[in-house]
Amino acid sequence: MKHITFYLDVVSPYAWLAFEQLPQALEGLSYHVSYRPVLLGALLQHHGNPGPLGVAPKRDWTYRHAAWLGHSLGCGLDMPAQHPFNSLALLRLALECSADGSINRFVAGAVLRHVWRGGRDALDAARLQALAELLAGQWRGAPDERRARAKELLRANTDAAAARGVFGVPAFEAEGRLFWGLDSLPMLRACVQGDAWFDT
Repeated sequence: MKHITFYLDVVSPYAWLAFEQLPQALEGLSYHVSYRPVLLGALLQHHGNPGPLGVAPKRDWTYRHAAWLGHSLGCGLDMPAQHPFNSLALLRLALECSADGSINRFVAGAVLRHVWRGGRDALDAARLQALAELLAGQWRGAPDERRARAKELLRANTDAAAARGVFGVPAFEAEGRLFWGLDSLPMLRACVQGDAWFDT
């Protein structure tokens, strides 16, 4: 069984799309995924990259493209009422469900769906409370303990990802190789399958 690390930040529409498409992209293969929340802004800063939203026409294109992909892929994508937004609270909330920096697919899906379905404010207090209640069964430890641990895990995940060369999300690591973006899923599949191209 091959291991895949999926680096994600819920602020990225492509992270949602890749999350939804990953099972189909890897159908029939034997693999295990670790979902690792990271802070995209810190990765962009680390690599001196302003990101796609720093250029107005590119930002407009990114929003239109992501919405089209959600429609065409059948998984849906509704731009949240405010974007970009500070994803720190959502990432930490997800990591309250973790002991080692990885979250399971249920937690990743719940937080991504919270942002990318319905077109509402991702940081609305009532919605955040509802999300916390949904995740409560996944929590690890007492409130103060898990919140402190979540902060440490997010920092450690982001630092480790930057050290590995991760420069954006979604990103995937398999067989010691990094793959970036939704459109890298066919290449990731080939790697997991053992395509001989990777030996050349």
